[in-house]
Amino acid sequence: MALFFPARSACVFDTNGERRFAERLDKKLGNDYLCWFNVPVGPKALQPDFMVLHPGRGLLILEVKDWHIDTIDSLDLGQVKLKVNGDLVTDKNPLTQARIYALEAAVLLEKDRLLQQTAGQYKGKLIMPYGWGVVLSNITRKMFDEQQLGRALDADRVICQDEMLESTSPEMFQQRLWNMFHQVFPCQLRPEQVDRVRYHLHPEVRINTESGQFGLLSEEQAPLPSLVKVMDLQQEQLARSLGRGHRVIHGVAGSGKTMILGYRSQYLAALATKPVLVLCYNKSLASRLQQVIQHGQATDKVEVVHFHGWCKKLLERHQVKIAEGSAPAYQRQVSSTIDAVAAGKIDHHQYAAILIDEAHDFEADWFKVVVPLLDPESDSLLVLYDDAQSIYKNKKTLGFTFSSVGIQARGRTTVLRTNYRNTLEILMVAKHFARSIFTETAEQQEDLIPTLSPDSAGRRGDMPELQCFATAEAEANYIAERIAQQIQQGVCADKIAILYRHNLQTKNLEKALAGLGIAFVSTSKESNKMQLYSDVPSVKVVSMASSKGLEFDSVFIPHLNQMPNKKSNLENEARLLYVAMTRAIETLVLTYHGSSEFTEQVQQAIALAEKY
Repeated sequence: MALFFPARSACVFDTNGERRFAERLDKKLGNDYLCWFNVPVGPKALQPDFMVLHPGRGLLILEVKDWHIDTIDSLDLGQVKLKVNGDLVTDKNPLTQARIYALEAAVLLEKDRLLQQTAGQYKGKLIMPYGWGVVLSNITRKMFDEQQLGRALDADRVICQDEMLESTSPEMFQQRLWNMFHQVFPCQLRPEQVDRVRYHLHPEVRINTESGQFGLLSEEQAPLPSLVKVMDLQQEQLARSLGRGHRVIHGVAGSGKTMILGYRSQYLAALATKPVLVLCYNKSLASRLQQVIQHGQATDKVEVVHFHGWCKKLLERHQVKIAEGSAPAYQRQVSSTIDAVAAGKIDHHQYAAILIDEAHDFEADWFKVVVPLLDPESDSLLVLYDDAQSIYKNKKTLGFTFSSVGIQARGRTTVLRTNYRNTLEILMVAKHFARSIFTETAEQQEDLIPTLSPDSAGRRGDMPELQCFATAEAEANYIAERIAQQIQQGVCADKIAILYRHNLQTKNLEKALAGLGIAFVSTSKESNKMQLYSDVPSVKVVSMASSKGLEFDSVFIPHLNQMPNKKSNLENEARLLYVAMTRAIETLVLTYHGSSEFTEQVQQAIALAEKY
């Protein structure tokens, strides 16, 4: 079966002909075919009905028409006149329209030298064939011939009603498609070339590699790179297929959850009249999400904020006083907001959509604020979580069912098991270290999904390092020197992080960085959590707790001997270190100046990973 974008079950078809043709594509093409329905193409956002890509065949653009033979008044190369309710309606010739779409796509792709032929008389031309055609879902081939429609529609570029029946063999159906290619030559696109095609034709699936993080780039923001990075096929299908209603994505670290959130928030903002709300738990991630989403086209409609900050804003906006009491202010802000929403003092239905990242850190009561503020007309709620990264609560699972807090996502939950962020080596070491926290069972309810152990995408790299030093100062100097070397080698400072466990650990680290003239920003100062990213590249000195949702090319974890903290739960400490380790994309270095349970466990994890 072909891979559809969106998934065929999520496609909104305008006509029965489109629905039937999509079903034929789905069932009569192999799983190496990629099919897009009604998805904008290229920077001009051209919108063909169907686009089909096959690595060994090429690119095909198709328009579907549900015309009946007796409704066609006239048809020429430029236009068609149709009888509709007693009136004549003029439309474009669909074959001419499909041709324009195909040529635009070919011109766009041909600009990429890595999609050009490299030798022979066609050197510099597109590496693959491309074609275009029309589907006449209610007109048989006999009708087509009798009415001489071939004068305006090339017969070879048309599929008729009786050529797309359920009984039509896959071979015959495919042959009709490939008859639409008037120039045929051998091609075999490699996976990276397929990604380049997707990169150019669908800019919204691009990943912002310049910032070292998830995020979508416009054509103007994305110079043509030699190495492109796009959503993988599963991520793209999921992002495009999320329909109306409540949705839950349970994904492992590095599976692209937040990238899908970025895509979805911009897509919904472009359609909505009300604001779109993006919530997360920690300030650092909110800062990063703000930076990423502001690259989009509808950013003025997207509000990005951490939960406690959002509660404060709601109270101020609706002039509700914070309750008195001995509890910390941030806790009283939350309880006051919950009470105000329940009492109707805060307006309900304010947001066209609400998207929650890192929902495993949310308390059940918080959803009493979130759900009522969602507009029931759009009813678009997206929740993303991974229990393995639950570091703020003393529990192994989410602790409540989604249905119990008003999230109706039964049957609309997606599981992402593949980690694309980390190299195989980094992921193996992290998994071996934290294997005790992955407690999968098949007995839990659908909306209380168990903690998942991630699968690797298979990308290889260097084994994580574990370095021992005599003193904490020697650790800090070593880390600063390694970072200086990386920056000299061209690594952007924004892509390097030091992840610490306690604020007291940052003094030597910050001193060592400053001593080498390395620009940095540290979350040891609370106000910096919302200012991590600016126009000036800087190394990020971030607490492990604040690193959730972030990723960096290189990660340094100092003072491992000070973990686990004797005052903290052992499993929570393991989760915290697991989160920190899985922030690393390419390089992971852990250092210590004394032994502890965790230094020994990491050493054992590296030894186990080296056996594979």
